[in-house]
Amino acid sequence: MTRHDRLPNDSTRQQALHFDQVELHLGSRPIVRLDTEIAPGEVVSVMGPSGVGKSTLLAFAAGFLAPAFQARGHVRLGDSDLTHLPAEARRLGLLFQDPLLFPHLSVGGNLAFGMPPGTSRHLRRQRVEQALADIELEGFADRDPATLSGGQRARVALMRVLLSQPHAILLDEPFSRLDTTLRHDMRQLVFDKIRQSGLPALMVTHDEADASHAGGPVIALQPLGGESITSQPMRGSHAPG
Repeated sequence: MTRHDRLPNDSTRQQALHFDQVELHLGSRPIVRLDTEIAPGEVVSVMGPSGVGKSTLLAFAAGFLAPAFQARGHVRLGDSDLTHLPAEARRLGLLFQDPLLFPHLSVGGNLAFGMPPGTSRHLRRQRVEQALADIELEGFADRDPATLSGGQRARVALMRVLLSQPHAILLDEPFSRLDTTLRHDMRQLVFDKIRQSGLPALMVTHDEADASHAGGPVIALQPLGGESITSQPMRGSHAPG
C-alpha cells in the first residue's frame, strides 16, 4: 500500500468525495466520463436510461467494479485516494433498493453488525437503542427482521449504514421498492440524516422526484459515454415537510 492508498481515518470524515477525471470503458467503448466533487452533506444524483453506466459508476466508487470494465482516474475522499483500496477499506456506506438485513440476526444485531471493531458491548447497546429511538422503533432490538414492515426494514437498513460510521454514502435506487407515501417519508429521513452527518452522497436513481428532494446537482448520463451536469442544482422544487 502506497502513501496515496492510505486508509481513510477519522480525519477524513466530513470531507468532499472527488471523482477526478474518471473514465469507465467496456472494451474500447466509453461508458462514463466524470469529473466532479461532492461536498459534505450534499447529495449528487446520477440519472439516465438503463445501460448508460449508472450502476457501473457506483460499483467503481465502492470498489467492486466487474473485471469486464476498465477504469481510469481516481476516487478521493479528502486527501485519501480510494481508487486502489479494497471495498472493505474504503469506509463507504451502501444503501440499496432492498434493505438486505441479515435474517439470522435480530434487529439490534443488524444495527450493531457494522459498528467499528473495538466498540464495547455497552456502547453498542447504547448506540442501538439511540438509533431505534431516532427512527421511532423503540423496543425493536430483539425483533426478527422478518416481522418488520417494508418501511421498518428500510429505516433499520439506513441506521445500520450510519452506525458503521462511513465517510461517504452511495445510494442505489434506495426508494424504488417503496410505495408513494413511504417513499416520501424515507426520502426526508435519508436526506436529513445525510445532511446532519455531513456526509457526501452519490445517488443513482430513475426518479426525478428523488433528485428534486435530494436538492443537489444532477448528473445526466447519456449513451455512448457522454455526460452532462445541470447548470443549477434542483433545489426547493418539492413541498416542505
